[in-house]
Parts: sequence; C-alpha cells; structure tokens
Amino acid sequence: MGGAKGNKMRLFTMTKTVTKNLLGGPATLMYPKVKRSFTPITRGRVENNINKCIFCGMCSRRCPTDAIMVTKDRKEWQIDRLKCCTCNLCVEICPVKCLSMENQYSSPLSEKKEGIYALRVEKQASGTEAQPAPGEARKPKPDEKRESP
Repeated sequence: MGGAKGNKMRLFTMTKTVTKNLLGGPATLMYPKVKRSFTPITRGRVENNINKCIFCGMCSRRCPTDAIMVTKDRKEWQIDRLKCCTCNLCVEICPVKCLSMENQYSSPLSEKKEGIYALRVEKQASGTEAQPAPGEARKPKPDEKRESP
C-alpha cells in the first residue's frame, strides 16, 4: 500500500534530521565565551556628534516615531531610544552628517525614563563641549557596567 511507503519515507527523513541535530553542534553562540560580532550594516542605535550639529531639526521632522526632539535655542538634541525604530531616516536627512547609525545595540533598561538620551552644547572657556542635559540619562561608556538600584 501507499501508506507503508509514505511512513518509511517519513521515518527516513526524521532519522536524517535527528542525526544532523545530534552531530551538528549548537545552533547558538556559546556566550560569553564567543562574543557576537555585528555586521557593519547592523542598525543598532543613533549617535550624534553634537559638536557638528546645527540644530536645524530636520531629523526630528523626518522621524516617523517622533523619537527625536531638537531645541534650537537651548542647543539640545534628545532621542527616546525606546521609541526609535532605527529606520535610519534621520541619518540620511541630516545636512551636516552629524548623525550616525552605530552597529551596537543600546543597553537594556529597567525604567522607561532611562531610554531618553539628551545632549546639550554648553559653551566653556576651552570651546564647545557636549554634556548630557541635566536630569536626563547619560550615555554609558562601552566598558562601563550599569549600577543596580
């Protein structure tokens, strides 16, 4: 009968799959032994070179999720990383190319307000320097660990 032949074929296919899975090794990375390397085209998070920014607000107007807010008079640029869909539209429209798309993801957050990342240009005697806006989340350094509350 055709049913017996079909069962044998399915059994052969299943045996082949099981053997492949047993001998093939793990399908995932063995983190933390093996660190994940991101490709150059990975869209991780938007970064701003605030010293080049002219605060024109084009990135804010182009953002489909309203994640970016630019305040020209206070020279402040702010992004809500939890709203950002990493579409790269803000990077493409920036006239001075101060925005870039990093290929590393943002650190996990425990509170929603930590997702707001603000930069402000403050004039100092030595020139222009970017500072996190008061009361806003600052950018953690790559090797910096987050403190638990």
